[in-house]
Amino acid sequence: MPMNSYFGIDTSNYTTSCARLTAGSGIEQKKLLLPVKPGDRGLRQSDALFHHIRQLPEVFDGLLSPGISAVGVSVRPRNTEGSYMPCFLAGKTVAEAISRALSVPLYETSHQVGHILAALYSARRLDLINTRFIAFHVSGGTTDCLLCEPDPEQIISCREIGTSLDLKAGQAVDRVGVMLGLGFPCGPALERLAGESDKVYRINPTLKGGDCCLSGIENKCRELYEKGAPKPDVALYCLKSVGAAITGMSLEAIKRFGELPLVYAGGVMSNKMIRTALEKRFGAIFSEPAFSSDNAAGVAVFAAIKGGEPLGGLYGK
Repeated sequence: MPMNSYFGIDTSNYTTSCARLTAGSGIEQKKLLLPVKPGDRGLRQSDALFHHIRQLPEVFDGLLSPGISAVGVSVRPRNTEGSYMPCFLAGKTVAEAISRALSVPLYETSHQVGHILAALYSARRLDLINTRFIAFHVSGGTTDCLLCEPDPEQIISCREIGTSLDLKAGQAVDRVGVMLGLGFPCGPALERLAGESDKVYRINPTLKGGDCCLSGIENKCRELYEKGAPKPDVALYCLKSVGAAITGMSLEAIKRFGELPLVYAGGVMSNKMIRTALEKRFGAIFSEPAFSSDNAAGVAVFAAIKGGEPLGGLYGK
């Protein structure tokens, strides 16, 4: 008897991604970064939308095939009023066309919920959708600490209990990386560069309750660089500072809501240096790097759960 398959689409600010989840077999996914010119720190939304339309057929190749039971798509950054980015229109439009052509259900969610579900899937902890937990979504556009609870419509509801009041973590990483001559997005290259440093930093993050302020990271890194600090030392300071801020926000969340499971999602959380420190401190739940950076895997998981698949049957062998 053929197993049900679910197709997910995510067109975020910097990645075109699709995923196919087959019950009992697991997830296949493909993704392409949007092209950013050397020295630039991002894309205009109109350019991002254009590149997604260009790249979607290539990302579909080999994943979109007969037998799809339902389609999932991220249509907004967060499930909050007014949350909107034009780049998600590319995925939404194509997902609607596929749903109608195949006469299968279409399930819409947010990019943020997709990230969290991808992390839970990768860690084989989808059981947490039935309870209360704390999740961090840390990326180029987000540094959010979220109280997550079961939700009959969106599977999980996410209430912000902490955020960055200025620069986001991924922005800090990319701005420092571009300053050091790295290609955008800069996360993996900055991590490799930081690995060359043996400098010891003791960093006190700037926190206001459960919120953090990260603009000082860019300013301090620029100061270090202009004073002649080696590039690896500057890179290490940046990553250690981001990690210190996330640690501080985690401690505040635990103080307020108790020892709930901690889940870390988003591209910045694929950084091994930050991940190792948080795992050691909190015994936290992380996804593998392929499920941390922008991806459609969690959106496919969303479609599968909405389609009635048992959680235990979603994992691969």
